Amino acid sequence: MADKLGIIAGGGDLPAALARFCLESERPYFIVAFEGQTDPDLVADKPHGWFRLGAAGEAIDRLKKEGVAEVVMAGPMKRPSLAELKPDLWTLKTLSKIGFSSLGDDGLLGGIVRILEEQGFRIIGADDLLRQLLAPEGCYGQHRPDPQGEADIQRGIAVARALGAVDVGQSVVVQQGLVLGVEAVEGTDALLERCAGLRRDGPGGVLVKLKKPNQERRVDLPTIGKRTLDQAKKAGLAGIAVEAGGALVLDRDGLTARADAEGLFLIGISAPS
Repeated sequence: MADKLGIIAGGGDLPAALARFCLESERPYFIVAFEGQTDPDLVADKPHGWFRLGAAGEAIDRLKKEGVAEVVMAGPMKRPSLAELKPDLWTLKTLSKIGFSSLGDDGLLGGIVRILEEQGFRIIGADDLLRQLLAPEGCYGQHRPDPQGEADIQRGIAVARALGAVDVGQSVVVQQGLVLGVEAVEGTDALLERCAGLRRDGPGGVLVKLKKPNQERRVDLPTIGKRTLDQAKKAGLAGIAVEAGGALVLDRDGLTARADAEGLFLIGISAPS
């Protein structure tokens, strides 16, 4: 039998997909749920424990008591300030060690991975378990970007690479060559909500989502799902482009059918660093 898996659950649908994988493969697992971050419906009927984000030491102790050997980090988390976090002594020492206030998300997550490894856990990526979720290259449905969409994708790649190089964000929205918005601490959903009020007349824009050049790929790979598509539609976009082999697409068949019905394109793109 496979080692027991610890799922550190943020938001979005990826934690649920991992829990389904464990159930279907009969792999023992335990979910670490964080107040204000994890969807309560995800853990309602599953083995789990609730923790404050500022009480990470308690979560580590519980994972050890549960006999967890491997850990996967899944789903975005809202990054609080230290004042909002109210860290316990263990968490405060750990955050001070990795430089909570001075690091971007990628640097912070890389530091958390190192701390977990020091505690004896093996860290694996969601794509190690769910290889079928990795974005393939090419268009997924019946709709394809037109020449303006292709140009917007290339512009988005250049901007997203620049953002990622300084550890800011993974996503950018471009319409007719204009950058309508870039992702920072707010996350992709809020970026799309903001861009809905900034769209121009004419052909809709494109959401481009790439992993960062120096990203620890075991955590926080770019991910799109039903909510991403719904928000893109509300924002008046023409489609979504994600990095082939560097992003996760949840329920690709269902998402493709939904995109076809909504008139949006979904495409996996090659985006060399």
